[in-house]
Amino acid sequence: MKNAEENFARRIAVNRYPGRGIVMGLAENGREAYQLYWIMGRSAGSRNRVLCARSGRVWTEAADPAKLADPALLIYEAMLEIVGCYLVSNGDHTRTLADGLLRGESFEQALATREREPDAPHYTPRIAGMVRLVAGVPEFRFALLRANRCNPAFTDRSFHQLAPPAPGFGYGITTYEDDGNPLPSFEGDPLLLPLKGDPQEILDGYFQALDEENRIAMALKSVDLASGASQVLLAGRQK
Repeated sequence: MKNAEENFARRIAVNRYPGRGIVMGLAENGREAYQLYWIMGRSAGSRNRVLCARSGRVWTEAADPAKLADPALLIYEAMLEIVGCYLVSNGDHTRTLADGLLRGESFEQALATREREPDAPHYTPRIAGMVRLVAGVPEFRFALLRANRCNPAFTDRSFHQLAPPAPGFGYGITTYEDDGNPLPSFEGDPLLLPLKGDPQEILDGYFQALDEENRIAMALKSVDLASGASQVLLAGRQK
């Protein structure tokens, strides 16, 4: 689909600073779902991070703990799994989602308790995604918690429930539209994006497309739709 390649070129490959991002979709073979997450950073504090993975869980750690001034918005679980649900986000609201779903809350209800990040003047959006398997069929949900345009003290919440894309394609959101000061928040619906090749090829393609100066690390989780088993690959700075 031409639109997917155009979105990748314009919003990822030539975008100096899309910030953190989530892409979710289907493998070309149609038998696996993918979740892709990356971290970027302009400041020394943001760049002092690595990604770690174990047993389906992905989290951030400080590359040098001695240089970690404030872990509040930097150290968090980026990917978690509960039965039939695979969660990803750009902050500690991954845990909020998991705990809410375990209490019987919906995706939307769990995130109703959270706000945009308190990092004025940027007010970075909190983004999140969920792949939920229902009888082997994946359901894709995205959330964007963004500062209200008129009064950033308030948070606007946008939710998207999307049907599975065609094999080899996915949907994606980022924290920012592009570079700037303050950084402009992501606008609009999730982008249609390509997911071509095997997991390593997809991971390498997206990581290499990110701005070399600002990229830090990336994780790709593949989920077998029949068994629910997952595997994680990492690129960039990792432990």
